[in-house]
Amino acid sequence: MTDLLYSEEEEALRAAVRDLLTDHCDAAGVIARTESDAPHDVPLWKSLAHGMGLAGLLVPEELGGQGATHREAAVVLEELGRAVAPVPYLTSAVVATEALLECGADDLLADLAAATSIGALAVGLHTAPGVRCPAARLENGALHGELTAVADASIADVLLVPADDGGLYAVAASAATVTAQVSLDLTRPLARVVLDGAPGRRLGEAAPAVRRALRAGAALLASEQFGLADWSLTETVRHLKERKQFNRPVGGFQALKHRLAQLWLEVVNLRAAARNAADALARGEDADVAAAVAQAYAAPVAVHAAEEALQLHGGIGMTWEHPVHLYLKRAKADSLAYGTAGAHREALARLVDLQAP
Repeated sequence: MTDLLYSEEEEALRAAVRDLLTDHCDAAGVIARTESDAPHDVPLWKSLAHGMGLAGLLVPEELGGQGATHREAAVVLEELGRAVAPVPYLTSAVVATEALLECGADDLLADLAAATSIGALAVGLHTAPGVRCPAARLENGALHGELTAVADASIADVLLVPADDGGLYAVAASAATVTAQVSLDLTRPLARVVLDGAPGRRLGEAAPAVRRALRAGAALLASEQFGLADWSLTETVRHLKERKQFNRPVGGFQALKHRLAQLWLEVVNLRAAARNAADALARGEDADVAAAVAQAYAAPVAVHAAEEALQLHGGIGMTWEHPVHLYLKRAKADSLAYGTAGAHREALARLVDLQAP
């Protein structure tokens, strides 16, 4: 049987990442970054990607990576979700890396693994696996077109651009015009990418590379959503134990106990779905089904957890200084990322041949 429990190595990895985030990714700092014109935490990214070698977790050892599996990457994303860390880990170390693995672009993979380069797949963050996405126009060997809602494009060094000839092209970000777009989640900024005769290097076929990348993104996004939901539940329980009304802890009120118990059940089930998706990717078995199940369940739970956290924190939860709004915005944005829960339920129905009447 599949073992979804965390191994000793995975727990050690979790502890190391959590310690780093505790020291270098406090809530006040994240909030301050959302108010600035530099939302990404570059020093933190360097510590994670270069200092700890996490950018190359999914890259083979012969290319300078760690040769780990999606299970380890999922653990990292759980902790990044708990901290709503403004770093391009999901977009570069997972999505872009998976696309390059499909194309066999060893030199670019080595650059991502060494953290000398950050990659971004130039596909809208809302795009679900298997859905046809807008492609750039290839004319006389140069790329033209506009691609919107590209996550973390503003910090990327290389853009992976699908073109209308069916190829996936590597384009230097400096050769494109990248303009920030207004987004709900300021910790994962979106951008408009305009290509006006940009040179590109053909890496391989776009369709299988994009599908593989988006499937991995959807599957491992569930781990980030679990980390977010777990933080929301844990912090809400802690607050309700400390907050008093009528000279007794608010958490002692039966109605609130019932709400928290229901939320705990949802979060535990989310952890199982997220772990199963990561394990399926690692084994290469039933990954499409596992990813669809995880995302069909993860988004509503993460949003519910963040909403409960905001409401049960009372007045302080409505303030800008308290970080709960960061989690609610991330949860809402994640509910659209790599396909909505409804889109994944429809995909799951097709995969298991359970069509609607």
